[in-house]
Amino acid sequence: MNRKIEYTPAPCVCSRKIDITIQNGKIENVQFTGGCAGNTLGIAALVKGMSPQEAIDKLSGIDCKGKGTSCPDQLAKALKEAM
Repeated sequence: MNRKIEYTPAPCVCSRKIDITIQNGKIENVQFTGGCAGNTLGIAALVKGMSPQEAIDKLSGIDCKGKGTSCPDQLAKALKEAM
């Protein structure tokens, strides 16, 4: 089963949109619009092949500069909402 998720992150983070593709229960692709390119490309590469729950467990609660959230945390929130 192939599932596509489009998520709008909190306004306090740099990314403006996160597109996620989940195939057969694994993260197939993540694409951030906006944000720090190197960081968001790195996050996307690292979570590829993970189950959504594994990514949620690793990324939830990561903070960026005292904002209370971050692009990785917003990815975890998007996955939580989708589950």
